[in-house]
Amino acid sequence: MMPFVLIALIAGAASALMFASIISGALISLVLFYLAPLPLMVAAIGWGPLCASLGGIAAAIGLGALFGLPYCIAFAVTVALPAWWLGHLVLLSRPVGKIAVGPVAPEGATDAPAEPELEWYPVGRILLWLAGFAALTTMAALLTLGTDADTILGTLRRGLMRLIRATDPQSSGEAGQFVDALVRIAPAGATIIAMMTLTLNLWLSAKVTATSGRLRRPWPDMMTAELPPMTLVALCIALAFCFTGGLLAIVAQIIAAALMMGYALTGFAVLHTLTLALKNRALWLGSTYAVVVVFGWPVIAMVILGLADAVFGFRGRFLRSRQPPPLPTP
Repeated sequence: MMPFVLIALIAGAASALMFASIISGALISLVLFYLAPLPLMVAAIGWGPLCASLGGIAAAIGLGALFGLPYCIAFAVTVALPAWWLGHLVLLSRPVGKIAVGPVAPEGATDAPAEPELEWYPVGRILLWLAGFAALTTMAALLTLGTDADTILGTLRRGLMRLIRATDPQSSGEAGQFVDALVRIAPAGATIIAMMTLTLNLWLSAKVTATSGRLRRPWPDMMTAELPPMTLVALCIALAFCFTGGLLAIVAQIIAAALMMGYALTGFAVLHTLTLALKNRALWLGSTYAVVVVFGWPVIAMVILGLADAVFGFRGRFLRSRQPPPLPTP
């Protein structure tokens, strides 16, 4: 029991230190801040969600005692809660299909219980939860700036203008239109960053636990990841509310950005599937990732590919075309 509690406390302390490093203002602290859920996710996947919950509670209490209640709540909502729940979902399974038959026991010996085949929680649904947590953390951060759209956007604009004046006082008067445009897309941009960092943390934590031999589920086939069908309906509704105005439009913009990033990730899965037959597949995939990382905006093509697969089922058609024809019946 003591090693379990010790691992939980170490993971919580590491996450809390990475989260609180943002106070220093150093550039490296921004990287540590975004990687703050990683230790708790490793604890959740390697030692169970209870380990992450103990570490998260201890870390939140410690941050609250040192820096105040806002830091405690922010850490609990943006770091501890996603790490605990996502770790729980990664390990979630249920028995399905036929029960596996074990080896025949010697005469007189007790038969070993047969282990059922397990169905693990789908990767596509985990992507949907990632989008939900990204939207939740972004909305929680914006609500700390105000409770209505004008206050939130005004606070963002004043903060960006102060940053521009501090870096280049001469251009502060010319940057008004640029700042206004940046403020309008800031909620969606923050959601995209939250979605990508949560996904990266979950992937890294699974890799760490798999390398250490503590991953208790087989590594999933990422090429089969797909969002639930009703996600497309939710995305259409969110896009429609983006044109309403006010706080509702900001919330809809955040939800739409999170869901579109989910479809972008499924778009990469589609790309991996459709390039299976190419001889220079590694070159195509490497070039695509490089272009997306360097320029950013080409990720829109991945969103379109993910949406097209959700509507037309490109992966299913491609895989069926690669299957050999059935044998003739006598």
